[in-house]
Amino acid sequence: MLPPTRFSKLETMTDEHEPLTATYERLRHSEDPQELGEFARRPLPDRSDAAAFSRATALLEAVAGNHHTAVEDRLYLAQTMPFPNILVKLSEDPEPSVRKAVAENTNDKNWLVGRLTKDDVDEVRAAALANPMTSWKMRMEGAEDERNDAHVLDLLSRFGVDEGKDGPAVLTAMIRRAVALNPNTDEETLERLADDPDIQVRHAVERRRSRRD
Repeated sequence: MLPPTRFSKLETMTDEHEPLTATYERLRHSEDPQELGEFARRPLPDRSDAAAFSRATALLEAVAGNHHTAVEDRLYLAQTMPFPNILVKLSEDPEPSVRKAVAENTNDKNWLVGRLTKDDVDEVRAAALANPMTSWKMRMEGAEDERNDAHVLDLLSRFGVDEGKDGPAVLTAMIRRAVALNPNTDEETLERLADDPDIQVRHAVERRRSRRD
């Protein structure tokens, strides 16, 4: 039997069938990190109980979107949740580490992780661009984005040539070509791309170097 904490009170209220909207609004406006944290880490009902499962995931959305929920609990949800309604809330979190955790979550829908490839924070963009759910179009735009630093561009330059970074040959070559033309790409990456198996990538390196001479 649970000790008489706020969590057990919340469970009792839920068991008494408090209307979903009432519980949702209470959690959305709660300023109690303990209550919110306990709910964030509460085991989900079995999926076979569809009503209870749906209710729990809906309420987690309120917890995820409440900035009084402790950062470590928002991080936990960002790292573990597979549900779009929760991840969307967390993708807009003011704490970059939470958005980065969403960007790394392989349960993301491609449109959601695609949004994070445009984030204002370098580490969030880098995580999103490395996520296997990211579309090739988004990676192409990332390779062209002059906000991205040498580290992010080096990561993108490895698609299609490094083990574990496979993809359509035409698309990955286009990404490496865009990296070669990005002014933020460092010399070490350019040296590697100068020996790229695709001639268009090698020509892009030549063009980039000719602009500096």
